[in-house]
Amino acid sequence: MPTQTKENYLKSLYFLDKHKSSITITELSKQMGVSPPTANNMIKKLKNLGMVKYERYQPLELTEQGRKLAALIIRKHRLAEMFLTEVMGLGWEEVHDIAEDLEHIQSERFFDRMDEILNYPDIDPHGSPIPDKKGRMTEHDFRPLSEIPAGKTVRLKALRDSSSEFLEFLNSKGIGLGTEIAILSAEAYDDSIKVRYNDHADVMLTNDVSRRLLVEAV
Repeated sequence: MPTQTKENYLKSLYFLDKHKSSITITELSKQMGVSPPTANNMIKKLKNLGMVKYERYQPLELTEQGRKLAALIIRKHRLAEMFLTEVMGLGWEEVHDIAEDLEHIQSERFFDRMDEILNYPDIDPHGSPIPDKKGRMTEHDFRPLSEIPAGKTVRLKALRDSSSEFLEFLNSKGIGLGTEIAILSAEAYDDSIKVRYNDHADVMLTNDVSRRLLVEAV
């Protein structure tokens, strides 16, 4: 089994596990964009490698070994994104696809040096935590902007959605990590909010946007 394919499956299982109480072959196949039989065949191979616990008609579960490897793949991806933005000057909306390729490089020294050059960051350009070398990840308890009442001021710390389309939208609005946002009012009808930040006043954000922005109190 190609290493890249194996790693992509492990990463998908890791993220599904964060958002689902149990994972089925059907859910995994949708995530991977393959047929259920193809996903099932790959899971059998991962089980034989000691990466996944799986019995027929039972939910999928990463083993400790599988979870650690998945976290280390995510570490490489997020370090690569940080390097591409901080050192190479690419926009946060440009780096995901490049990092998808770089994360499969097998040289540990390559990523250790990248980490050193970046002065050991603990988050990526989108505010997501970077796992350490043992695969441990520190999750932050940020709240969606949509849950913050009017009259409060918060700072944008992370995103629930780092798709290029959403990042380009934020760029057009002049919103980035660290932006301080004052919530002026909220609309009861559709839960949209009126905010002020930087030199932007009376900006309306839909609930769909505000729930993707993760913030902390100033």
